[in-house]
Amino acid sequence: MADRLFGTDGLRGTVNNYPMTVDVALRLGLAAGVRFRRGQHQHKVVIGKDTRLSGYMFESALTAGLCAAGMHVIMTGPLPTPAISFLTRSMRADLGVVISASHNPFHDNGIKFFDADGYKLPDLAEDEIAGMVLDTDFSWPYPDSRGVGRATKIEDAGGRYIVYTKSCFPAQLTLSGLRIVVDCANGASYKVAPLALEELGAEVFRIGTNPDGTNINEHCGSLHPEVVAAKVREVRADIGLALDGDADRLIVVDEHGVILDGDQIMALCAQAMMARGELPGNLLVATAMSNMALEIFMRDHGGHLLRTKVGDRYVMEAMRREGAMLGGEQSGHLIFHKYSTTGDGLLAALQILRIMREKERPLSELAGLLTPFPQKLINVRVEKRLPFEERPAIGEAVAQVEKELGGRGRVLLRYSGTEALCRVMVEGENPDKVREYAEDLAQVVERELR
Repeated sequence: MADRLFGTDGLRGTVNNYPMTVDVALRLGLAAGVRFRRGQHQHKVVIGKDTRLSGYMFESALTAGLCAAGMHVIMTGPLPTPAISFLTRSMRADLGVVISASHNPFHDNGIKFFDADGYKLPDLAEDEIAGMVLDTDFSWPYPDSRGVGRATKIEDAGGRYIVYTKSCFPAQLTLSGLRIVVDCANGASYKVAPLALEELGAEVFRIGTNPDGTNINEHCGSLHPEVVAAKVREVRADIGLALDGDADRLIVVDEHGVILDGDQIMALCAQAMMARGELPGNLLVATAMSNMALEIFMRDHGGHLLRTKVGDRYVMEAMRREGAMLGGEQSGHLIFHKYSTTGDGLLAALQILRIMREKERPLSELAGLLTPFPQKLINVRVEKRLPFEERPAIGEAVAQVEKELGGRGRVLLRYSGTEALCRVMVEGENPDKVREYAEDLAQVVERELR
């Protein structure tokens, strides 16, 4: 059993294997209902999902548990994760639930929660819920038969989200004349993302908009941006947008088919927001995985970069604490706090398109703001998740690499929040040396954590 029931982004795993089983989902629904059933008002919870085949059974199990705990359930069907965050706020619900494993293949699924303000739950709240789920002797405080919740489906949820995202794009601008390739990864955004772009006037070329329950993220979406890049070159589009399965992350491709990661997008958006006076303290929040080039870029432009633990939830927590308005991850999670309380791929795309329209310049000219340092990431499968300081050999190896990098690079070791992996990342100016250092460190980690 894992140290915590929840990982860095909710609960996630292989379907019908612990913890992604219907009995755990049922208890999760009960526990979340108990945790968020406060006061005498009518308690509501919004449940959304992506397009995975297993979404139906988890939706049913969660709904049963939540209704048994006295919560009224509103089901949206397939919708992006940020849409559920938005609907939770706009419908004055007590809780939002998303059934998705994000960028993982279809045989995985996951469950994550949003509070009434649309923010992902902090560790403490997740641990309270997990405590009830894992306590086999927990006595559920069931309401009487009149207090059981109802379950309904909201038919216009997608339309509400489209209207909201369009409202975050300047009213005086349109996308008329722009050719846009959008890859929805056969996931949650397969309807709403193309429609939103078309309603703003763009000519849209669709990829990954035919989900069948098992093809989510399969050779498409943000994990395979080369697909959208090839289509951009084929149709001579102005931009390509690659979303992941739950559409909370975005990878962008310029008109030449050059792939831009989250760091490059953050640099572009930070510069534009600083110029508009919309970046308080010129502060950008990113994680430990963001490239050193982004840190140097912010410093050279009179700003600074605040790093957090990996996970957009931790980015958002730091943004709230520091009053920051822009944050994100190299992987493509981008948070524009003026508009949203979580990463939103479609919303981020509209902010990039806004810059393109205001500047009337191609993306290739706008986005070349930083040259990322060469970076090598190796995933090492481990048997023990020991604190690194308990293995002196690992510390000595890291110190030696950092000494050789001479302050012009860095080393990062961290455990995956969802898998039995240690991620070994080395960054520096010489790609051959970076690869050599990463491979040597990975061997030490593998040996010490068997």
